[in-house]
Amino acid sequence: MLLAPPGAKRQPPAPSAGEMQRRSLPIFQARGPLLSQLRSLDSAILIGETGSGKTTQIPQYLYEAGIGRQGIIAVTQPRRVAAISLATRVSDEKKTELGKLVGYTVRFEDFTSEETRIKFLTDGMLLREAIGDPLLRKYSVVILDEAHERTIHTDVLFGVVKAALKKRKDLGKFPLKVVIMSATMDVDQFSQYFNRAPVLYLEGRQHPIQIFYTKQPQSDYLQAALVSVFQIHQEAPSSQDILVFLTGQEEIEAMTKTCRDIAKHLPDGCPQMVVMPLYASLPYTQQLRVFQAAPKGYRKVILSTNIAETSITIAGIKYVVDTGMVKAKKFSPESGLEVLAVQRVSKAQAWQRTGRAGREDSGICYRLYTEDEFEKFDKMTIPEIQRCNLASVMLQLLALRIPNVLTFDFMSKPSPDAIQAAIEQLDLLGAVDRKEDQVTLTPLGRKMAAFPLEPKFSKTILMSPKFHCTEEILTIVSLLSVDSILYNPPSRRDEVQSVRKKFISSEGDHLTLLNIYRAFKNVSGNKEWCRENFVNNRNMMLVLDVRAQLRDICLKLSLPIESSRSDTGNIRRCLAHSLFMNTAELQPDGTYATVDSHQLVAIHPSSVLFHCKPACVMYNELLHTNKCYMRDLCVVDADWLYDAAPDYFRRKLRAAKN
Repeated sequence: MLLAPPGAKRQPPAPSAGEMQRRSLPIFQARGPLLSQLRSLDSAILIGETGSGKTTQIPQYLYEAGIGRQGIIAVTQPRRVAAISLATRVSDEKKTELGKLVGYTVRFEDFTSEETRIKFLTDGMLLREAIGDPLLRKYSVVILDEAHERTIHTDVLFGVVKAALKKRKDLGKFPLKVVIMSATMDVDQFSQYFNRAPVLYLEGRQHPIQIFYTKQPQSDYLQAALVSVFQIHQEAPSSQDILVFLTGQEEIEAMTKTCRDIAKHLPDGCPQMVVMPLYASLPYTQQLRVFQAAPKGYRKVILSTNIAETSITIAGIKYVVDTGMVKAKKFSPESGLEVLAVQRVSKAQAWQRTGRAGREDSGICYRLYTEDEFEKFDKMTIPEIQRCNLASVMLQLLALRIPNVLTFDFMSKPSPDAIQAAIEQLDLLGAVDRKEDQVTLTPLGRKMAAFPLEPKFSKTILMSPKFHCTEEILTIVSLLSVDSILYNPPSRRDEVQSVRKKFISSEGDHLTLLNIYRAFKNVSGNKEWCRENFVNNRNMMLVLDVRAQLRDICLKLSLPIESSRSDTGNIRRCLAHSLFMNTAELQPDGTYATVDSHQLVAIHPSSVLFHCKPACVMYNELLHTNKCYMRDLCVVDADWLYDAAPDYFRRKLRAAKN
């Protein structure tokens, strides 16, 4: 190495392109003051527009400044997609191999090593780690990002890190630093909750955005979105891209197909169009395509769920088309039903969506609703913890050995009814003991908490040895734990139905899925076979991963793992024994009503049982569109339900025995 002669000044090396890009982010200007603030605080709340660079840069700044060197810097994300793409981005910026200095952990996938110092992980994963170590000893800094999304896991983490922060301080252990990062939110509530933590604001770079509302309310938001896209496409320069907010995978796939078909037959002189879907279960390589510029003369049209609202920033967007809709869960403790429904976004979400258009230059947002309708939207999104079934959260809190789950320090307290309903459910599953006001885990409950699954599914697996069908139940639970493995292009409905006939089981969707999985294994996951049978190969590969992990947990718990071979009755019995709360019976008038709350429900058209009328069915979830549909059904025998939970059904089963 050449040393410079004495007195000669060494020229600092010219910054690389990557370094220049890092320096051009709005946050770079604030680096010095930000670090001196963060160095001295135990907890801080950082508000910065999406796109300011906070998520990728702050962990690097802390690491480079030696803050939190004695442990790992954790950055949580509500979505796995974001955790993976951020870790990839930051390890590129640090010029290291992913999984070394910078890594990620998401459910069913760990990409870290001994040397990992910056770790992106889903909020659910950090919560699982806290079960083994409530003080989070591995970590010196915990950054809870996207806090405004208020997912159920982030909300529980608030309580867990707040307790760890205090305890580590009291014990004189090396302190924990907590940074809450968010795009927008009710700052006061967060600051109060974290012992009046200071709020730091980052300048974003927001350009002016014109907003257009519709004149009349739209009855069909999909049709309205389609019309808007092609209107923009025919008028605007092709270098300006469009981002459309829709509600879910099926909708997005259908609209992608329609847009591509229409784009083939546009008049001469119209630019070409590249249509890209974006949703959480999309194969990762396809997700990455949305970040690449379209070829010259092509316009990029991205059809996305609310994942593009704040989780990821896409360059080049000039137009946003907002349907004003989102698919979200609603739970009613009275009926015990959790329903997935398409509903209106909150004003806060609508503004986030609009903001996507003004990242690099002035933009335009078409809101597919009237201004009057907008005024009636809720101001903020209701935290998930106040609209979800809490059985899973309660099980995790009990596994964390929280002294009294009924008085846990939630930032937004769920209703006492919802907490009671959750404990009631865990009690029915045999996971808890209740004495006076104390709720404790049973040995079965502790085993259930070992699985990263909803309690009803953990219970299904733990029940399976009794029915000698653990192999099959592992497969079925894995199939239900990933996004759909079935690909149903709307334009080829008849073809799909005829190809799938060979897999159909008259006993329902669970066993039909099992047949498809077995066929997939027989051809060793051949991609051509997947294409011919309309099976989503990526989701199927994920099923294999999930299954392997669940099987490992079974082995750790020394569960005997047997196969029921061709006996499907036992599989259905096992499902009935753990999913008995999700059942419905055929009524004399030909409709269905749920066994516990007599809610009127119907069989979803996607089910293989759609044209059948079995006397009693068990379902996986309820989806509310124009009516309440049961999805993923299995034919069960009312007698089995009675065996599974005699007390419950003595109260509930109306005279089915008579």
